[in-house]
Amino acid sequence: MENKVTIVIPNYNGKKYLKDCLRSLGKQTVKAPVIVVDNASSDGSVEYIKQLVSENPSKYPEVRIVELSSNTGFSNAVNIGIEMSDSEYVILLNNDTVSKETMTEKLLDAIEKSDRIFSVGAKMLSMKNPDVIDDAGDYYCALGWAFSPGRDKNAKTYSKRCAVTSACAGAAIYRKSIFEKIGLFDVAHFCYLEDVDIGYRARIFGYKNMFEPSAIVYHAGSGTSGSRYNKFKEELTAANNIYFIYKNMPALQLVINLPFIILGILIKQVYFARKKLGLSYAKGLFVGVKKAFGNGDKKVVYDIKNTGNYITLEIELLINCIRRLVG
Repeated sequence: MENKVTIVIPNYNGKKYLKDCLRSLGKQTVKAPVIVVDNASSDGSVEYIKQLVSENPSKYPEVRIVELSSNTGFSNAVNIGIEMSDSEYVILLNNDTVSKETMTEKLLDAIEKSDRIFSVGAKMLSMKNPDVIDDAGDYYCALGWAFSPGRDKNAKTYSKRCAVTSACAGAAIYRKSIFEKIGLFDVAHFCYLEDVDIGYRARIFGYKNMFEPSAIVYHAGSGTSGSRYNKFKEELTAANNIYFIYKNMPALQLVINLPFIILGILIKQVYFARKKLGLSYAKGLFVGVKKAFGNGDKKVVYDIKNTGNYITLEIELLINCIRRLVG
C-alpha cells in the first residue's frame, strides 16, 4: 500500500498542535508522505516544522511544506495539497489532531471496499475527553442544517460503518480520480461547510460517502476559530449555507424545500439571538445571497441522468429532519 495515499494538512497559526499531530503520523502502521499547506501563519509554524523534522527525522513522516503569501482559507489550501499529491488517495487532516497508529490503514481499507466510494471519514474523538465523540459523519437535512448526530455522544456509540451525507474533512480520505469528475473544494466557501458541499456534490453524481469507526483521530476542536460559537464562524457558516442551497439544488428541489428552509432559518435566528449572535447570523444570510449571485457559474448543472440521485437525496433530506430533531 506504499505511496497509495498522501496526507494533506492545512495550517494557520497551529504551531502549538503540530508536534503532536506530525509525531502521530510518524507512528502510522501505513506510512504516507505529508504535505503541509501553510496559510501565511504568523506564529512561526513553518520554521517550527522544519526544525522538528530536521532534528528528529526518525520520529516524523516525510514532510513537504507549501508557504502561501496570505490566508486563502481551508478550501484553497487543501486543493493545493490535493493537486500536488501523486497518490491514488488523499487524506485531509486538521492540524489540531492526533491520529491513532492505524488511522491511515483503516481509512485505506474502508475506501478500497468499492470504487463508488468518494470519501470515508474517521471517528473523531474529543482530545480533552476521549470518551466523547467530536464527529462521526455529517448529515444535511431539508431544514437547511448540516449536523453531526454523533457529536458529544459517548464514544462507544456509532461503532458501525455507515453511509453519511458527507465525511468531515477534519479527518477523511478521498479518492482523487473523483475530484476530476466533480471538481475540487469550492474556494468560495473559504472554510465551513466546504466538506458538506463536496460530499453532497459527489452524491449528486452517484458516489458514496462513508463513516469508518475503526479509524480513530483525537481532535482539539476550534483550533483556528477559537470556540464552537463565535461571530466569525456563525456569519460565515450562515453565508455558506445559503450559497450551498442555491448551488446544489435545482429549481424544483428548491421549491419543494423552501418551507423547510424558511422554518430552519427562523429557528436558527432565534437560537443565535439567545447566544447574542443573532446579528452575525442575519448578516451571514445576506452575505450568502450575495455570494450565491456572485458565483452563479459554480451552480451544479442539472443532468437528467442524475435524477434518481436527486430523488434519493431528497428522501434523505426529509428523513434527516427527523434524525436531527429527535437525535
